[in-house]
Amino acid sequence: MRPYLLIGYVSFFAFAFKLSAQVYKNIQIPPVSSKYPFNECEPSIAINPLNPDEIAAGTVLTGYHFSTDGGQTWQTKSLKSPYGVYGDPVLQYDALGRLYYFHLSDYKKSSHLDRIVCQYADQIDGKFSKGSFPAPNGTKVQDKHWMTIDPKTQVIYMTWTQFDAYDSADPKDTSVIVFSKSTDRGVSWSKPIRISKFGGDCLDGDNTVEGAVPALGANGEIFVCWTGPRGLMFQCSKDGGLTWLPEEKKLSDHVGGWDIQIPGIYRANGLPFLMADMSGGPRNGTIYLNWCDQRNVPNDTDVWLMSSSDGGATWSEAKRVNQDVPGKHQFLTSMAIDQKNGDLHFVYYDRRRFNTNSTDVIWTKSSDGGQSFSEQLISNRPFVPDARVFFGDYLGIAAFDGRVRPIWPRMDNGQITLWTALIDPK
Repeated sequence: MRPYLLIGYVSFFAFAFKLSAQVYKNIQIPPVSSKYPFNECEPSIAINPLNPDEIAAGTVLTGYHFSTDGGQTWQTKSLKSPYGVYGDPVLQYDALGRLYYFHLSDYKKSSHLDRIVCQYADQIDGKFSKGSFPAPNGTKVQDKHWMTIDPKTQVIYMTWTQFDAYDSADPKDTSVIVFSKSTDRGVSWSKPIRISKFGGDCLDGDNTVEGAVPALGANGEIFVCWTGPRGLMFQCSKDGGLTWLPEEKKLSDHVGGWDIQIPGIYRANGLPFLMADMSGGPRNGTIYLNWCDQRNVPNDTDVWLMSSSDGGATWSEAKRVNQDVPGKHQFLTSMAIDQKNGDLHFVYYDRRRFNTNSTDVIWTKSSDGGQSFSEQLISNRPFVPDARVFFGDYLGIAAFDGRVRPIWPRMDNGQITLWTALIDPK
């Protein structure tokens, strides 16, 4: 573990397509010492609401990165657990300042990826618990988890995909969405239950049900969205996850599917992010759904947003978040809501400036519930990815009280590095 600081400045001329020429400091986050060749992918980032100078991040396979000065400098450790640590990091704080690090498992005493592990720490220095998990289901694979935490009760609600057999082409093998919760701050978990009536295949593609993300409603409802062969689907529980709608509700086609082809990218998905405004402001309780698709043409991937102000009964029409002229790729979106003021924040890769695979990183903000968007280029220079190198399935972004910390990998000559930008209240 070592402190690490590398500062760069975005230096560019003002250009078209409504991108603001604001300068933000770019900070490189140190790599994990590991033999895994694709470290620094699939980053997740979280800001401590009790001390916003404490920021934590995770990356595949075992990366734990933390800062105690608002992201100016970082230290890195390799996360360890007796149940194994095998990527898909998701980091969140609860309202009492406990940090949770969720990840896949590689437990040597059982089958590979048979459980989702939750480790927690009450200090940022990386001294995590050994881990807890919802009960495994034999050798079935548990994958792509997300969670939300009730700020009043600290109850954790988690959803994910269960595969009968990962990458199986056998039509008898299916993927389903499951749910579990922890009422004791990550010490133990309820028995997982299936919440999707309709399943998918196990090939980890458009016909797999995947990307299940829970959000908490203003009245304690649990909302969940995912995607798959039937499109973007919505599920709801009003009693803490004991009962659910008898059948999930379709919100929209996921046009072109969620397994998106982007030139120069090993793979890119358009899986959804679901979040609710719990700020107490004018849009308190509004649910927001963010995803990517190629509904126009295959060479034009876009970032989209829908919202519901009545608990998911009705939804707005899809609105395009990226504000460029059609015909370029924006992909691998991630979303955050600043729960102090209700502002929406997005981060995604962007190619509007180029006719090549050169790629920028864009931060977009909406202060009016997604009616309008302000885009800003935040990466200090473009990069060109190599399609032969795994580059992960998502980016990350966190926001609290005007402080915004996007996090993204970049690739130069096939080598991946991890970055954030310092976006603070003016």
